[in-house]
Amino acid sequence: MNAALYVDLGRIRYGPAFALQHRLHALRREGKVPDVVLALEHDPVITVGCSGKEGHILLSPDELVRRGVEVFPVERGGDVTYHGPGQLVLYPILDLRERGKDLRRFVWALEEIMIRVARALGVVAERRRGFPGVWHERGKLGAIGIHVRDWVTMHGLALNVDLTPDGFQWIVPCGIAGARAVSIADLVGPVPLEAVKERAGAVIADVLGVELAPLGGEVIAAWQRSQIG
Repeated sequence: MNAALYVDLGRIRYGPAFALQHRLHALRREGKVPDVVLALEHDPVITVGCSGKEGHILLSPDELVRRGVEVFPVERGGDVTYHGPGQLVLYPILDLRERGKDLRRFVWALEEIMIRVARALGVVAERRRGFPGVWHERGKLGAIGIHVRDWVTMHGLALNVDLTPDGFQWIVPCGIAGARAVSIADLVGPVPLEAVKERAGAVIADVLGVELAPLGGEVIAAWQRSQIG
C-alpha cells in the first residue's frame, strides 16, 4: 500500500491554499514529494471553473466585497461553486500514473469518499449520471472539480457539512438553474466539522488505497515559506 501525506490545514483563505496546491503539484510531477491529501475549510470564496460564467454569480462586485467573499478563476473543470466555513474540502494531489491513468476511476473515488462519509453520519447520498458530485433528494450535497497535468491531480471535492453562511444562494450552483445545495446538518442536525474530518481520514485511506501519514498544517506552511524565500 502506498503512503500519502495527510495535511490538515484547518480554516484557510483560498489564495494561500491555491498557491500551496500549485507548489505541491509541481513537486509531485517532479517526483520530489509523495502523494498528498490536503484537508481544510475555506473562508467564503466563489471559484469559477474553466466553463464558468460570471453571470452565474448573483451578487454584485460591491456586495461581494461587503460580505467579504473573494472570487477566483481557476483551472479546474466545471462552472461556478462556493466554498466556505462548515464545508469539508479535500485536495488530493495524486500521481495517476501509479493508478492506471484512469480519470473516471478517480472521479468515482472522490464521489465514493463523500458517499461513505455521509452514510457514516446517517445521510444517504447518491450519484446522478451526467452530474459529477453527490446528491440527496433535497439537493446537491457535495461537489467535484479537478485539474490534471502530467497525470497528477489537483483541486478535488467539497462536502457540505454545516454551512454558515450558506453561500450557494449567491450563485447558480454548478451552472444548473434551480439547483439547490443541501448540507448534512440540514438533514440530521448540527455536526462538528472536526468529527467529520476524523471519519473522512479512514474513508480516504480505504477508498484511495493509501496509508495516510498525518502532517501538521503548520509544518507545511513553514516549509512553503522557506521554499518561497
